Amino acid sequence: MGHAAVAAMLGEAPLFAGLSPEALLACAGEFREQRFEQGQMLFSRGDHGDQLILVGDGRIRLAVTTEDGRELSVRHAVRGELLGEIAVLDGGERSADAVALTPVVAYGLRRAALEQLISRYPELSTGIIAFLCRRLRQTTDQLEGIALYSIEVRLARFLLVGLGGRRAQPGKRVPLDMAFSQGELAQLLGASRPKVNAALGSLEQAGAIRRTADRIFCDPDLLATCAGIGDG
Repeated sequence: MGHAAVAAMLGEAPLFAGLSPEALLACAGEFREQRFEQGQMLFSRGDHGDQLILVGDGRIRLAVTTEDGRELSVRHAVRGELLGEIAVLDGGERSADAVALTPVVAYGLRRAALEQLISRYPELSTGIIAFLCRRLRQTTDQLEGIALYSIEVRLARFLLVGLGGRRAQPGKRVPLDMAFSQGELAQLLGASRPKVNAALGSLEQAGAIRRTADRIFCDPDLLATCAGIGDG
C-alpha cells in the first residue's frame, strides 16, 4: 500500500483528521508496513510501547488476561483504526494484549517519529486530546453496559454499532456480517457464550434479527427498541 492510501486512512482517524492533505502525506511517510499471521501476537500486556499501529487490513483483538487465565476482550481493531496509543503517548507499558484474528497488514509509527511529527504539526496535539477523549468515552460506555444492562440490551447496542447507522429498505432487513465467533462476541460483551446464544434467540424471537450461518439480518428500529434507546 502506498503513502497516499495510508494518508487516506489517517485522514479518517480522529488523531490525524485535523491535518492538511500535505501533512497527512508526510505523516504517512513515517509509517512502516508490518505483516502478522493469524494468531500472532502484535504485543503483550506489560511490553514497552514503542510504536503506534494503524490497521491496514485484517482484524486484531485487544484483550486483558488475568493471572488465573480468564480473558476479557476490550475491542476489535479493523482497517483504518489505531491501536497502541496509550503506551506510545505516555512511554509506559502496553495495557492489553493484541493478537491477530486474521492475517493482518499494519503500519507502525515509532514513538520518536510521532514526537517529531507533533513538533512539526502542533495541531496534532488537538487531535490526540480528541482521540483519547473518544477512547475514554468508549471505555466508559463499555463498562456501563457490562455493569448496568442486561445481555440482551448490550447485544442489541453492539449490533446497532455494527450497523453504523445503516437503515433498512421497507419490508427488508440490514445484513451484518459476523466476522467473529460467538465466543469472541461473548468476550466483547462480558458474558458467557450460552448467555450470548440465549440473547440472540431472544432478539430473534422479538423480530429484531434473523440469523444465518455467517450473517445476522437486522431490523434497526426493533433493535433500538430492544436496546432501550427509543424507536430508532
